[in-house]
Amino acid sequence: MKRNFYLTFVVALVLCLAMLAGCADKGKEKTDSTKADAPAEKETEAAEDKEAEEAEKSGDTAPIKLGGIGPISGAAAVYGIAVQNGAQIAVDEINALGGMQFELNFQDDEHDAEKSVNAYNVLKDWGMQVLVGTVTTGPCLDVAAESYNDRIFTLTPSASSPKVVEGKDNVFQMCFSDLNQGIASAQYIQEKELAKKVAIIYNNADAYSTGIYEKFISEAETRNLEVVSTTTFTDDTANDFSVQLTEAQKAGADLVFLPIYYQPASLILAQAKEMDYEPTFFGVDGMDGILTLENFDTELAEGVMLLTPFVADATDDLTVAFVEKYDELYGEVPNQFAADGYDSVYAIYEALKDKDVTAETSASDLCDLLIDVFSGGEFEFNGLTGDNMTWSETGEVAKSPKGMIIENGVYVGMD
Repeated sequence: MKRNFYLTFVVALVLCLAMLAGCADKGKEKTDSTKADAPAEKETEAAEDKEAEEAEKSGDTAPIKLGGIGPISGAAAVYGIAVQNGAQIAVDEINALGGMQFELNFQDDEHDAEKSVNAYNVLKDWGMQVLVGTVTTGPCLDVAAESYNDRIFTLTPSASSPKVVEGKDNVFQMCFSDLNQGIASAQYIQEKELAKKVAIIYNNADAYSTGIYEKFISEAETRNLEVVSTTTFTDDTANDFSVQLTEAQKAGADLVFLPIYYQPASLILAQAKEMDYEPTFFGVDGMDGILTLENFDTELAEGVMLLTPFVADATDDLTVAFVEKYDELYGEVPNQFAADGYDSVYAIYEALKDKDVTAETSASDLCDLLIDVFSGGEFEFNGLTGDNMTWSETGEVAKSPKGMIIENGVYVGMD
């Protein structure tokens, strides 16, 4: 009987201990479960707060998003690559200063209007707040219409047609307009007494070429500059210039004005040599880049003159530093388009740096602000492509051109 009592007591004690152990395990499970079920968002918020605090201490800020569009492949790639490279150097320099930060997203349009609009839409989806582009005139005409409707401020480095900015209060140019290039070229040729008789060869299917020609011929007449031959071509016929050159030669032209891009100009130079025709060839900014044309004999360009806002052999500190940096990064001397890209980014920076703007400022608000600054009449910008640059309400830039001549395979300033 006593033995049964002890046995019952031991069994009961074991059961109680087992129950207590189970309760303890359940309590532990409950505690562990509570920790595991803690809201993940609280940990995320804490991490974000810590990152924000560290960013504030280090001076880092979210970047304003700059979009860029231009040909970085295809026949006109020399222009777009140069703009992209110059703009990226400016972005990197500005970001290294601290304070306002920029991020550049540059899209390829292959000098094609439809592809340029597609590139614009890609940038808009990315969150672009300001557009540095487009590089060439034709695509810019279509893209500028889109950016006008979307109220995105647009500063084109090198699209020069007046139609790019016409009727669009948010579109501005860093380069000379076609009107200014035509007028300035006739003025320069006449004042420097570079020719007695002038021939003109231009692309009548290209807005850029036609626009410069129209102003040149008008200014030449005003200045009593004798034009003895005017011939044209189109993109489809830009492979044989024997007729145009023969007419210029028979007319006795001692200078041939080429308001065209460097690709057809390179063929004109080669075919003129085959004819033993050696006039002075005078071009505009579209000729800048001919020395980097693949398989082109640079000796053919010896003595070619052109007007440009940028001369790489200038000795001012800004130009010297830019040329050295560009050569270090890309292994070549920068052309005018690289300088235009660089200046475009810096002009936007100078216009914004004292304003109350952040990465959260909407594109439309930035657009309104930049329009007020650029067209307000008080903003002056000093850059690689000119000193004391100003902009009109119509978006055109005012700056002085510089003469340049090709000697021994390099560009040399004439002024």
